Amino acid sequence: MAEVSAKNPTLETVAAVAGVSKSTVSRVINKLPHVRKDIREAVELAIAQTGYVPNQAARSLVTRRTGAVALVVQEPDTTVFSDPYLTGLIHAVADELDRTDVQLVTITARSEREQARLDRFLRAGHVDGVLLTSTHGAGVLGGLTVPVVHGGRPLGATRDTMWVDADNVGGARLAVQHLRERGRERIAMIAGPQDMAVSIDRQSGYRDALDPNCRPVIAYGDFSADSGARAMHQLLAWEPELDAVFVSSDLMAVGALEALRANGRSVPSDVAVVGFDDVEQARRADPPLTTVRQPIEEQGRRMVRMLLDAVAGDPGERSVVLPTSIVVRSSS
Repeated sequence: MAEVSAKNPTLETVAAVAGVSKSTVSRVINKLPHVRKDIREAVELAIAQTGYVPNQAARSLVTRRTGAVALVVQEPDTTVFSDPYLTGLIHAVADELDRTDVQLVTITARSEREQARLDRFLRAGHVDGVLLTSTHGAGVLGGLTVPVVHGGRPLGATRDTMWVDADNVGGARLAVQHLRERGRERIAMIAGPQDMAVSIDRQSGYRDALDPNCRPVIAYGDFSADSGARAMHQLLAWEPELDAVFVSSDLMAVGALEALRANGRSVPSDVAVVGFDDVEQARRADPPLTTVRQPIEEQGRRMVRMLLDAVAGDPGERSVVLPTSIVVRSSS
């Protein structure tokens, strides 16, 4: 390997140090195939020795890639920063991408104006792929030429749709089965928005696990603590004798606990409560919340790996369902 120094190392500098052609250096930098392992290692060592930094614009011309992906959360900023599930997922995605050279662009969009601006941005070729979460309805990103991976199964998913989800139906069944095993008979539910598959799936699991002789009693929220409190007040007005409630998110369950206290109901002696997510607020609740744990960090990691495989032209699994489990605490 040649000894060459340069104040501003170039592709030619690296080639001279490694003893290879400029085209070989380019193939290594752009991670193209058909380069022998020993030659690749020599080029990587030369890059480290010279301090050469590849020109991203030139690299993009070769690979047709930008080196960036977008994480799109279809909620307003206020919801994103107050929802522990979303913040947990964003952190997991960022941590996984931090292991790579890929840049993360995080975008929130819910209003029609924001969605239109997002659509223009994505179609302009600024990113190589999209991670999409908190999808309402079927989503609005159809027709993109870059891969899209959904966090959660979207409504209307087809065989070609890529997504990573938790077992929401099975998790809801676990919650209701746990309440029934504790001797609860009048089990109500606080469900999430009905334009989201996650809400519909958890509602389905609740109905499946109820005693066939029991009538489903369901109020609806929007995954916020305030909506959980409102829904709990509504359930108590409809069904004063209820003795348990399964809540479709921990944040709504925290609101439900507040409403039960305001109505003079003791938890769990009068009403048992089970949430869904297992976020920090569940552990800090009063009383600590029994909940269904979904693997938020694993979901974020699997989303990233699925997207990067698709960007590289080597897609593997197109849909993944991660297991859930029950975490028993004092609220039940």
